[in-house]
Amino acid sequence: MEKIAIGADHAGFEYKELLKKWLQKKGYPSKDFGTFSLDSADYPDFAHPVASAVEKKEFDLGVLVCGSGNGVAMTANKHQGIRAAICWTEELAALARLHNNANVLCIPARFISEELAEKILDKFLHTAFEGGRHERRVNKIGC
Repeated sequence: MEKIAIGADHAGFEYKELLKKWLQKKGYPSKDFGTFSLDSADYPDFAHPVASAVEKKEFDLGVLVCGSGNGVAMTANKHQGIRAAICWTEELAALARLHNNANVLCIPARFISEELAEKILDKFLHTAFEGGRHERRVNKIGC
């Protein structure tokens, strides 16, 4: 079972807590990189540690949550070897894994329901990279 690094800013805090419990219930080992309250917090302070942990292969996958998903995705994608994808539907989560070998899921808490966030995470975790023609493309992402 994959090890999951998870983090969020204040806008994503409640969803992070929900998804953390979901991961525990399903038996996924995980580490919470914060934030740990609803107090205003800067998303890079949590996105960088999650991305670094995945980049160093300390964790298999990452999950980041903020209001739009954009801030955490932009931050995580600064890391070499990170392919962070903003997903607001199950289909996008599946395609991010199938075609792009995404290793960090970014959830836009202000735009989806809690139930959908759980479904998106489930789809992300249960979809494998397809490889083939997509592998060539993914290999061209890094600078």
